[in-house]
Amino acid sequence: MTEHTPSSLIVTFFGAYGRAEAWDGRIPVAGLIRLMGAVDVDPQSVRSAVSRLKRRGLLEPDRVGGAAGYALSEDARQLLADGDRRIYGHPAGGAGDQEWVLAVFSVPESERHKRHLLRSRLARLGFGTAAPGVWIAPARLHEEALHTLRRLGLDTYVDLFTGTHLGFEPTAAAVRRWWDLDAVAKRHHAFLDAHEPVLRAWAARETTPPQEAFADYLRALDSWRRLPYADPGLSPALLPPDWPGGRAAAVFEGLHARLRDAGAQFARSADPTA
Repeated sequence: MTEHTPSSLIVTFFGAYGRAEAWDGRIPVAGLIRLMGAVDVDPQSVRSAVSRLKRRGLLEPDRVGGAAGYALSEDARQLLADGDRRIYGHPAGGAGDQEWVLAVFSVPESERHKRHLLRSRLARLGFGTAAPGVWIAPARLHEEALHTLRRLGLDTYVDLFTGTHLGFEPTAAAVRRWWDLDAVAKRHHAFLDAHEPVLRAWAARETTPPQEAFADYLRALDSWRRLPYADPGLSPALLPPDWPGGRAAAVFEGLHARLRDAGAQFARSADPTA
């Protein structure tokens, strides 16, 4: 799996707990250091990560309960809200779900930096590459694509179409050109290797200590949150019979159900008003 970097774990914390608790996207430095200590991030690494997140425009200095702290920027809040829809509600396509959305774009040479931004954003949304300048995804992603492209001011460069694949090769073969399914499957297997044993261990336990729950849930969510973007959720009819995506989603859902609320009890310990 991708290494759990301090910056990534802090973003994951805000996504999981930092907006819903009493501090509403604001946390004192001491509280953040305490929480990150539960996932083995030392204080200096927390401070360095916060500095990087400030430079990226995701965190802003703030006062929380009279103490120095940080708050989510408006851009960060929007990014996390967008992520919620995909991370916690990423349905696989149904057996007959073979409608597609196509994104066709043209960017002037004078604005070629936006060409890179477009490609990276479409890839992050789960689009595959059908041809140069033509990206494809399951049609149910078109609303999310519309929202994201408009928010980033990229909609003027893109035309979106919906339709079906009529040939000439079978669609199940075509999707292997459009996406690197082997790479996506490898990421699912890595998630399972790391977190399926954790779920089994919790299933054998009668109690759910908050600090342990927080640590295991934060690590699982930090690993999982990129996967629903890498995997577009294709129809099972288009995937290999041993596709690991459903199993990986079930493991995350099991960890979420068992650990999220218990972990929130520990997260609240960083809130000076709790």
